[in-house]
Amino acid sequence: MSEPDRLSPTNVAVLCGGISLEREVSLRSGGRIADALADRGHHVTRVDVDAALITTLEQGGFDVAVLALHGSAGEDGTIQSLLELLGLPYTGPDVLASSLAWNKPIAQGLYARAGLAVPQSVGLSQQAFREMGATAAVDRIARALGSPLVVKPATGGSSLGLSIVEDPAAIPQAIVGAFSYADTVLIERFVAGTEVAVTVLDGEALPAVEIQPKEGAYDFAARYTAGATEFHAPARLDASTLEACTRTALTAYGAIGARHVSRADMIVDAAGTPWLLEIDTCPGMTGTSLVPLAAEAAQLPFAALCERLVACALRDAQDQS
Repeated sequence: MSEPDRLSPTNVAVLCGGISLEREVSLRSGGRIADALADRGHHVTRVDVDAALITTLEQGGFDVAVLALHGSAGEDGTIQSLLELLGLPYTGPDVLASSLAWNKPIAQGLYARAGLAVPQSVGLSQQAFREMGATAAVDRIARALGSPLVVKPATGGSSLGLSIVEDPAAIPQAIVGAFSYADTVLIERFVAGTEVAVTVLDGEALPAVEIQPKEGAYDFAARYTAGATEFHAPARLDASTLEACTRTALTAYGAIGARHVSRADMIVDAAGTPWLLEIDTCPGMTGTSLVPLAAEAAQLPFAALCERLVACALRDAQDQS
């Protein structure tokens, strides 16, 4: 992938931080993006998402906002809605696509309707867990989905609150733990295989990244601790399997109406079938994040990647004016 033409100097607000559980990761992503865009000659302001956000954006004279937010306010459509009210172009999917991808049970239904393989799952709210009889519900779910199971919050990212449960007796504890992060949990059939992420940049798939944690699952620590995970970009898969992964990512991107950038997380089983787990609409941009690795494999330097996203936001805003 060739580098985009250099943009003329632009006044950019990089939105990061906030109060979500992923605040520190967001600050790392935002800082890296801000430094890269500043090196390309843009005037960049890092804007922490706090009570002064609206005033800061209204008075800053910004041309565009780059979203480096992780967690609810940055990925569920809330900040996107606010930016549209302010008339400020922003990077990443719009309000609807963001809110759809944020809710994993709804998003998985859309992906399945689009013909993609998604793990069989059951959503369970806290209220249902209390009122329907926890033991009976868990026993029925365990019989239907088999073992092991994946228990995770129905919203959120960075694998916070995720558990892989092999003993059905441990399912209630895993559910209660996931309820610490969201009011609804998703209980999925476990898919064994190779973990792969495919980034879609402005409608074009970048090389797949293979993820190989050195210990255990690809959880929060494995994601953000340098050296805890080995990455291979492009992934070490045969050509037909890589093509299937690319098709999955592009189809999912279209199914939720994404734009600019998204990352599809999937498991490739022994038969070469990609099972889509979720789409991240505001993916991390830290030194250990997957999107920068995919861009690097496509010969697209990180600063050029960031500038490409800015160009996408400005282009779409102009097209809509």
